[in-house]
Amino acid sequence: MQIWVDADACPVAIKDILFRAAQRTKIQVTLVANHYIRTPASKYVNFMQVTQGFDVADDEIVQRCESGDLVITSDIPLADEVISKNCLALSPRGELFTRENIKSRLNVRDFMDTLRSSGIQTGGPAALSGTEKQAFGNKLDQWLAQQR
Repeated sequence: MQIWVDADACPVAIKDILFRAAQRTKIQVTLVANHYIRTPASKYVNFMQVTQGFDVADDEIVQRCESGDLVITSDIPLADEVISKNCLALSPRGELFTRENIKSRLNVRDFMDTLRSSGIQTGGPAALSGTEKQAFGNKLDQWLAQQR
């Protein structure tokens, strides 16, 4: 089992949590992005740079992840794809995407995308809060505990 990170938009605070967890638990964490991301010198942390392009990093994660892996992403379509491969998907805000909730999340995402396409300003996501960082850490710890 390993952790895959959709790293292009993953907050630094979440990456730091993942780096510490990788070192502590000796589980592989692989960041995938289309631009360089500095990672700590660790045999448990890997970085994979992909070419520029729409969904290239997402496609790489989908291709490489295996059943039981954990994927960190806020990308709802990516979460849907990895869930269909029996992986777990966890947002940087600590929300676990599941077979039960992913379709409704896709519907909301598509609705918001339609609003933005028609010129309605929907705003971006709020800054990552301390509560959300803690929620992420708790969900990550639960998954790591199950791997032992």
